[in-house]
Amino acid sequence: MQPSATRLCVIINKGGGSVGGRNPCAALEAIFARHGLQADIHLCSGDELEDTARHALARTGPGKDYDGILAGGGDGTINAVAGVLAHTGLPLGVLPLGTLNHFAKDLGLPLDLDGAVGVIAAGHTRRVDVGEVNGQVFVNNSSLGLYATMVAERDRQRRRAGRGKWPAMVWACLRTALRFPLRHLTVSAEGWTRRYKTPLIFIGNNAYEVSLPRPGTRAVLDDGRLCLFIARPRRLLGLLRVAVRAMFGRLKEERDFESYLISEVRITAHSAWLRVSVDGEVTPMRPPLRYRIHPGALVVYAPPKAGSAL
Repeated sequence: MQPSATRLCVIINKGGGSVGGRNPCAALEAIFARHGLQADIHLCSGDELEDTARHALARTGPGKDYDGILAGGGDGTINAVAGVLAHTGLPLGVLPLGTLNHFAKDLGLPLDLDGAVGVIAAGHTRRVDVGEVNGQVFVNNSSLGLYATMVAERDRQRRRAGRGKWPAMVWACLRTALRFPLRHLTVSAEGWTRRYKTPLIFIGNNAYEVSLPRPGTRAVLDDGRLCLFIARPRRLLGLLRVAVRAMFGRLKEERDFESYLISEVRITAHSAWLRVSVDGEVTPMRPPLRYRIHPGALVVYAPPKAGSAL
C-alpha cells in the first residue's frame, strides 16, 4: 500500500474503446472527481501513446506534477504505456476501455470505469512481471504464426477494403485458415534446442489456462516465468483437435502440442524477418527473437490479492 494518488496523468487511446458522449474528457473528469482525484486527460492516437507516456514520466513522482500515470484503452494501449513505466517503480493505473481487457481481468480489476477508478483512488499497488522480446515489453503475450498472420490480414482488409474491425477479422480468419501457413523455426530454451515446422508458437507472461471454464486467463502475474506453447499439427483439422483437447483438459494425450514454463527462450529462422504479435499488435522483427521474463518489473494499481494484508 502507498499513499493514495491524487494527481494523475490519464492517457486515453481515442481510437480504441469509448467512454461515451460528445465530451469524453468531461465525463472522465467527473468520475475522477467523485473519487477525490485530479486528472489531466490526454486523448491520443496510437502512435502518440508512448511519447505522451514518456513526457508524463518526466513529470511524475514526489514533488512533481503527477503521482501516477493511467492508461485507458485496449491491451495494446496498456502495453504501450507499460513499456514506458516498466523498471521505473512508478505506478500504472489501468482503465478497461478496450474490447477484451485481458490484463485488467487478470489483475482482478472491476471492468466498469467507476470501479476501476475506485481501485486507483484506494492507492493499493502490486508488482507484476512483464515479458520482453527483442527489447519490446508485453504484459499479456506474444505469438508467431497463425494469429499474427490473421491480425496482419485483418489490418490489410480494413485499409484496402474499408471493412469494419470484426468483419475484417472474420475474413482474415477464413483466408488464413485456408492457407494454413507453417513456419520453420528453431527453438532453444534452458538446455535444449529443437527444430519445428509449426503453425503457431505462443509465449505468455506467466502461465495461461487453456481448459474450461476459464481458457485464456492467468491465475498469477508474478510467478517469474514465461509459458511457451508450441503447436505441431500440419493441417487445420489437427490444430482444431488440439484446441478441443485443450478446452477439455486432455492435452497430455496430444502428441502435437508441447508446453513449458521457462525464464528465457530464443527462436531463430532462416527468413530475414518474422511477423510477431505483441499484446495483439503485429510488428516485423529480425530473428533471432530473444524472449525473457522481468519479475516484478511493473508496479500497477490493483485490488489486494486474496488473503493479503491491506
